[in-house]
Amino acid sequence: MTKRILTWIKPTDNQIHLGNYFGAVKPMMELSAQYPDAEIFLFLAIMHGLTGLHDGKAIHDNSLNVLKIYMACGVDLKKFVIYNPADVPAHAQLSWVLGCITHMGFMERMHSYKEALDKGKSKEISVGVFTYPILMAADILLYDADMVPVGQDQKQHVEYARDIAQRFNNVFGETFKLPEPYIKPEVGTILGVDGRKMSKSYNNYIWLLDDEKQVLKRVKQIATDAKTVEEPKDPDQCNVYKICKLFLTPEEDAALRAKYQAGGLSYKEAKDYLYEKIMAFLKPIQDRYAQISDQEIIDLMKKNAVYVNELANKKLAEVYKKVWFTL
Repeated sequence: MTKRILTWIKPTDNQIHLGNYFGAVKPMMELSAQYPDAEIFLFLAIMHGLTGLHDGKAIHDNSLNVLKIYMACGVDLKKFVIYNPADVPAHAQLSWVLGCITHMGFMERMHSYKEALDKGKSKEISVGVFTYPILMAADILLYDADMVPVGQDQKQHVEYARDIAQRFNNVFGETFKLPEPYIKPEVGTILGVDGRKMSKSYNNYIWLLDDEKQVLKRVKQIATDAKTVEEPKDPDQCNVYKICKLFLTPEEDAALRAKYQAGGLSYKEAKDYLYEKIMAFLKPIQDRYAQISDQEIIDLMKKNAVYVNELANKKLAEVYKKVWFTL
């Protein structure tokens, strides 16, 4: 039987920065190559997006743009089934069933809820934020996913899905496959221009769609020490090098390290080299992005909705039969 891998994109922003690419997009495509016969479900977490962004047009525009960028990055549409759960009523329907068998005490152990309690903000979070893991469990369990790639900070979503599925199976009989979390290999922290983790909240990012002027401005902002041109430098202590190595072949990496250690390399020269490497990486993505229309994304989602609805409705019918919703 074909292995099924399931993951998601949450449209809270309308772009993807280099940290997102190397931390999430690239590892997902590498996993696709690792499992060439697997079917990969990539859903747009548009329903989850509403928990934090109460701007319908922004969610819509973000969704289209992020999917266009994913496609431009080289996501294989023959292997990746990209879809919108909001087009699949079974997600909300199963979420209700799972919510009815899930105890409050279990949900109160959720990380985000405990953080809200610690900050004295429990009354400010929406019911949707509190029940978020139940909807996520429905998203995962509907498709009998074998593997769910997540970062360490999202492992709890898969654990909740497994626990909820096991409880349903114990009460109503074997129904759901228990998915296995796949913790993405450590890719290291992708640095922003200020030396901290690249993040929109730090305003230290480089978007994949930034033009030459924006990229050059960001590269020039990278902090360096006061060593002179002539002095040897430790590349592992240089933020310019740490970002640059993401784009280098092993041979290019060895040559650049040798230049750092030999002396005679100015930080301006290092930044110019980084700028060239970033633009060489971004240009093909931006060219492909420019060729993808919003309508192409919409048509793709409609097409895939037919397939995923068929799968989801089959699983939901099994659930409804078990809980006697079918008269």
